[in-house]
Amino acid sequence: MAALMQNEAFQVALWALVKVGIILGVMLGVVSYLIYAERKICGHIQARTGPNRVGPLGLLQPIADVGKLLFKEEFIPAGANKVVFHIAPILAVFPAIVTFSVIPMGPPPMFVVTDINVGLLLFLAMSSLGVYAITLGGWSSNNKYALLGGLRSSAQMISYELAMGLSTIPVLLRTGTLSLSGIVDAQAGQLKAFDTVLPLPNWGIFHWYLVLPFFIFLICSFAETNRAPFDLPEAEGELVAGFHTEYSSMKWALFFLGEYMNMIVICSIMVTLYLGGWHGPGVDKFAPLGLVWFLVKLFALLFFFIWVRWTYPRLRYDQLMGFGWKVLLPASVVNVMIAAVWLYWRANA
Repeated sequence: MAALMQNEAFQVALWALVKVGIILGVMLGVVSYLIYAERKICGHIQARTGPNRVGPLGLLQPIADVGKLLFKEEFIPAGANKVVFHIAPILAVFPAIVTFSVIPMGPPPMFVVTDINVGLLLFLAMSSLGVYAITLGGWSSNNKYALLGGLRSSAQMISYELAMGLSTIPVLLRTGTLSLSGIVDAQAGQLKAFDTVLPLPNWGIFHWYLVLPFFIFLICSFAETNRAPFDLPEAEGELVAGFHTEYSSMKWALFFLGEYMNMIVICSIMVTLYLGGWHGPGVDKFAPLGLVWFLVKLFALLFFFIWVRWTYPRLRYDQLMGFGWKVLLPASVVNVMIAAVWLYWRANA
């Protein structure tokens, strides 16, 4: 046993498992209180107080909600495909957990669980799996409203994932790597004078040819996470509750958990690709400050997601599909070509 503990590969694997456990525990806690934060922010936007009964300022409300869901009766509709019905909620959570393991949250190696050279491809692959949870959940429920919600999600994901994938290509052209840690490293320091007249950080968002991709990625993120104004798969005014109409108890909670986990993951990817990752003032002198900067940027984006949800109305289905195919996709293609020409000219100037 002592020899095993001294083995370098074993130590690396053990440390990675410890970091995964920490991230999973912290992520579950963050999701619980992110829901609380959303309800409080929503309350203020709508001129009401939000949760304020359970614990001081309602801070124990997430714990009460979990207890309530644990003891709720679980209902499985007659005629449902029980195997798929049980698997779908798990698929809603699994991709987010896998993706989060490759996101650099601070200077390596302390704040990086694993650094693979195709981290961005892993994110795109895992985000594509999310649609299976919604589609299979809707189909397996033996409910026409749930099925319509699942089909809407399939069409929505196809429309927006193309533009989302294309919006990452200018980042790859600039950095020359698919590693998320490599992309963050490429954003260290300040912009060169040739790119800007202002002393700005070397973050992706401050390169003119990455501004449009950032906003395209941001818009697609709302569709990717089924958040308003693109929450057509749930549309309660049309589809009861959409794809999860027939789900109850902890299975419904897993869908809810998956939505918020995916929101955290996709905001983390935006921070990594366009907002400098964990880079910020003082990180070179005190490395743990990198985690603080990462969390500040992450929570700013999460607040924006919540703010948008309770500010803008839901789009019609035809508006959503048209916007994805006729606006975002052509804009992404044109931006890729412009960025490629610009970077080629820069490299050969």
